[in-house]
Amino acid sequence: MLLKEALHSAISALTAAQVGSPRLNAETLLMFTLGCDRAYLFAHPERELTSQEKLNYQEAIAQRAAGIPTQYITGHQEFWGMDLIVSPAVLIPRPETEHVIEAALELAPGAGSRIVDVGTGSGCIALALAKELPQAEIHATDISPAALEVARANAARHGLDQRMHFHQADLLQGFDPGGFDLVVSNPPYVGNSEEDQVQLEVRKHEPRNAVFAGATGLEIIERLVPQARSALRPSGFLVIEMSGTIAEGVKHLLADWSKLEVINDLQGIPRVAVAAKAP
Repeated sequence: MLLKEALHSAISALTAAQVGSPRLNAETLLMFTLGCDRAYLFAHPERELTSQEKLNYQEAIAQRAAGIPTQYITGHQEFWGMDLIVSPAVLIPRPETEHVIEAALELAPGAGSRIVDVGTGSGCIALALAKELPQAEIHATDISPAALEVARANAARHGLDQRMHFHQADLLQGFDPGGFDLVVSNPPYVGNSEEDQVQLEVRKHEPRNAVFAGATGLEIIERLVPQARSALRPSGFLVIEMSGTIAEGVKHLLADWSKLEVINDLQGIPRVAVAAKAP
């Protein structure tokens, strides 16, 4: 089978399965199968696929047609200019989470600062902060041992493992009071009542405990806020990703903090809450 024929067939299969952006998905999975870039696809439409390449590509397309996210098939996702390993043990990093990084970088006090990423998953937030703040001490927690394995692998892959400290913990349990200048988190914040509004492939394939918080979507943040208050130094900051659905609830939870700010994403949806521990 020629490359162009394989690509055309894959696009047709993904279109029939109602997969969004079928051409992009088909090209991405063909690049993954062949270990090449997009320019190679365009330059070699007459290239003959080997029997094994054809089989591997058809298997990848079948997985995508079944709803498995492309990132779990390829094992990779880009975030903050870094190529990160991902697996079904972790939430796939998303562009809107970069707003958390932007907010945190504005607040980080500089050399010697201690920062903790709560519920690190793939490690995307902690790694981005470690990359941008070479003098900071970066910690990352997750309740899932499998997620921490992925985060550690990403840290080693980017040469940041010597500067990062990983902890298996339920949020911030077990940390000494007043040890951090900055607490950041992309916690589960979707309510169970919103389940039918979440993409089917997210519901079926991404780790449920990284997406859903409970009945209202506030359950994890309700636990995190008092723990963060304890873990922060005086005037330290908390940065939390959230959705517009729970924005008012988050503001209520942070009502007795200071310098409360809500940052919208590019679609105008409240996405990040920032607040300082009252002195």
